[in-house]
Amino acid sequence: MPASRPAAVLFDMDGTLVDTEHLWWQAAAELAAELDLTLTDADLPEVLGQAVEHTAAHLHRSSLTCRPEADLVEHLNNAFAAKVEAEIVPRPGALALLAALREARVPAALVSASPRRVVDLVLNALGPHWFATTLAAEDTPRTKPAPDPYLAAAERLGLAPAACVAVEDTPTGVASARAAGCAVLAVPSTVPIPAADGITVLDSLEHADLAFLGALTAGPAS
Repeated sequence: MPASRPAAVLFDMDGTLVDTEHLWWQAAAELAAELDLTLTDADLPEVLGQAVEHTAAHLHRSSLTCRPEADLVEHLNNAFAAKVEAEIVPRPGALALLAALREARVPAALVSASPRRVVDLVLNALGPHWFATTLAAEDTPRTKPAPDPYLAAAERLGLAPAACVAVEDTPTGVASARAAGCAVLAVPSTVPIPAADGITVLDSLEHADLAFLGALTAGPAS
């Protein structure tokens, strides 16, 4: 594969490919209100980019509710799925970049911390043909910020993580991808992400192309 192209591109879903972070926040805020809580900016790290179990545990601790934590997980899953089903909007430049990768025969993977139920709703809307493989929260022992999802995606593609570019929009996702050894393109949707070693920041996927992504890879494919 030409050096100007990445070996593969591993995409986060919520807030990266589709504009759903605000829907997840709404679902969490509505549940918080039921628990007599009001979410603020201080809660952002506990909600955005996090698995449903993490956010449910945060709300459970903060509210001291007697409702089982599993009930909060189910509530969040149902509320978020309903919102996503009603409103799936691709992020600017997302479909064009997926099309460019497909035309160049560069494999793309979807690597999400959302449950499979929500991932499949988005896949049905975008088209599953864009992705060589997809991972949801249930597909690895640990989800983001642990490296497991990106390690699993690279393994499924038969590539070293260092040969892949991960595209993320939250600090949680960036931490996962970097821990796995991927180069990261961060396109923040809500929470700012500073550039750092192995982390390049753009304000939109509209500014990313194959050559740009290829320049980010940290090493050769295995």
